Amino acid sequence: MPGMMGTLIVRRLLTSLLIAAAVLTAAPAFAVEVVPPGNRHVEQPDIPGASVRRTKGTKTSFDRKYDKVHELLATDHELMGKIKKVSAAYGIDPIHVVGAIVGEHTYNVDAYDRLQSYYVKAASYAGESFRFAYGGEDVDDFIKRPQFAECSGKGDSYALWSCREDVWESDFRGKTVDGKSFPDNRFSAVFFQPFYAGQTFGLGQINPLTALMLSDLVTKVSGYDKLNEKDAGGVYRAIMQPDISLAFVAASIRKSIDDYRQIAGMDISKNPGLTATLYNVGNSRQRASALAAKNRASGQAVLPEENYYGWLVNDKLDELERLL
Repeated sequence: MPGMMGTLIVRRLLTSLLIAAAVLTAAPAFAVEVVPPGNRHVEQPDIPGASVRRTKGTKTSFDRKYDKVHELLATDHELMGKIKKVSAAYGIDPIHVVGAIVGEHTYNVDAYDRLQSYYVKAASYAGESFRFAYGGEDVDDFIKRPQFAECSGKGDSYALWSCREDVWESDFRGKTVDGKSFPDNRFSAVFFQPFYAGQTFGLGQINPLTALMLSDLVTKVSGYDKLNEKDAGGVYRAIMQPDISLAFVAASIRKSIDDYRQIAGMDISKNPGLTATLYNVGNSRQRASALAAKNRASGQAVLPEENYYGWLVNDKLDELERLL
């Protein structure tokens, strides 16, 4: 066992060094490329079947859902004031937060009629006892497995949980480890959604793992309590509260912009459709690394592209900017 453990640690250290080297060399030596506004696709990319089925199942349409969230933003002046304030705190244009909310409530959920509805919903989680686990194993015990040893020295919650997510992908996803089989699914879906897969909550539809990743940044900028994976109920209460949820939306967008600038040498801050796309699909760090590798291989700056979700935001940009 000691020999095996030593081999495992060496392999993980080598992997970490390779990732670090890739990040350091990812951004090109020339000036950062500013991604212009607008869509790269002439027509909207295909909308996933799950979103189509969910919308049809509630006897509505994407157009009606868009109109509903647009009306919420247009009439709830308190909410718009909070969006502007939180955007300023994280150094981003508020149109990015507006775009993320519009996309979520057009394709994933229906907008609530009033902001107060979120407070009522959040209150219903007070006192509830949840835990993040899979197959009877709490995530706090799971991350103590030796495969996660390399993550212990990570400085902040974003680096720490990103590392743990990488280890899940490489060592556990779809594999049998120590006699226990693990699903071929995302870390967040397996361990961090105790009700049903794909569930997110709150105004920004924040995923619990995303909230844990961004916890240090949100604590630093907004002063909210640091989240802990041992307190699943506390995580859900935080992402259900509109004010805190907005901070996580802004923090997520801030990280996406920073990841693409630092890793891929791309400034996406002028394209709300791209930040909305990344808000929808997640994993901005890995996606920025993949784009950087693609550009190095091709020897040219290939621009990132919006998905169906971001395409709508760019397509409706003039209309959405008038809300501000």
